[in-house]
Amino acid sequence: MKNTQSSKDKKLQKYSNMVAHKVQNGFKIVESNDTLPFSILLKEGKEVNNNLNFLLFCATFGLWTVPWIYISKVASKPKKILVAIDEDGKIFEEKCYME
Repeated sequence: MKNTQSSKDKKLQKYSNMVAHKVQNGFKIVESNDTLPFSILLKEGKEVNNNLNFLLFCATFGLWTVPWIYISKVASKPKKILVAIDEDGKIFEEKCYME
C-alpha cells in the first residue's frame, strides 16, 4: 500500500514538473483539476511584423516567401494543449482544438 502511494506521488510530481515547464515556456493555465489530474494550457499567438517580412522578401528576391507564410499561418496561431495522467498512470500531452 505504501509503495502504491509513493508511486502516485512520483507521478503527480512528474505531472507538476511538466506543467511548470510548460508555464515557463510561455503557456498559461486555463483550466486545472487536481482530483483527475489534468490541465489545459494556452499559449497566445505571436504578432507578425509584416513590414519587416516584406523588406526581407524584397531583399532576398522572394526567397523569404516560404518562411513568411509559415510564420503567418502556423507560428502566429494560439496553441492549446491538455496535459494529464491517463488510466495507466502515464503522463501525456495532447493538442486541443480551438473554438
